[in-house]
Amino acid sequence: MKTIKRNTAILLIIEGLLLFVPTIVLGGAINWPASLGDPAETMLPLIHEQADAVRLGYFAYLIYSVLFFPVALMTARVVAGDDTFSPMLKIAVGFGAISTLARTLGIIRWLFPMPILAEQYVDPATSETARETIAIVYRMLNEYAGAVGEVIGVSFFAAIWIALIGIVILRNGSLPRWLGIWALVAAVGLASSILEMFGVDLGAFITVTVTIIQLWFLAAGFVLFRARN
Repeated sequence: MKTIKRNTAILLIIEGLLLFVPTIVLGGAINWPASLGDPAETMLPLIHEQADAVRLGYFAYLIYSVLFFPVALMTARVVAGDDTFSPMLKIAVGFGAISTLARTLGIIRWLFPMPILAEQYVDPATSETARETIAIVYRMLNEYAGAVGEVIGVSFFAAIWIALIGIVILRNGSLPRWLGIWALVAAVGLASSILEMFGVDLGAFITVTVTIIQLWFLAAGFVLFRARN
């Protein structure tokens, strides 16, 4: 159990810190994440101009997203303690896996189709009619993949995972009670992003909710480092 706690602590801390890479790189290059809703005529030339930074930033974000599943699995194992996985923890891990899949599908759009659209959009040989078509494709792809990745993957499914983790912590005391309460607060914050699917603009509040769970990763990681026995 000591080794499991140590490895889980390392994963949690890496996950907690890794999001700063795309935040810094993409934030400086394309004003991410505030620019996610900007129109094609603004974003596509910017994506083309900052192609290397976009590729690096979203690749780091992809690694962060793929790591979410081992983090979800290992955290559930630690929370279970010496007991076997309860049905609630099995469900939590399942939602962690679905969250990982959804968020990676959302990110892929920035590594492959979007750069292609950007290149075609800024090409001097591209007609104005073709640019309008590219803009429509960009908007549709961004809306669909954004809903799958950011709203469903990053927010809703991850909210269910951390909510179940928080409930188990409060029930069995495997980790400090305040971590369980913090997990439930993070879950409510993440789940609130679903409101965007109904036309509610949450603005910067989404950044706050993501920050809450990132800080939870770091806090849980440091707690496990201090309790490796």
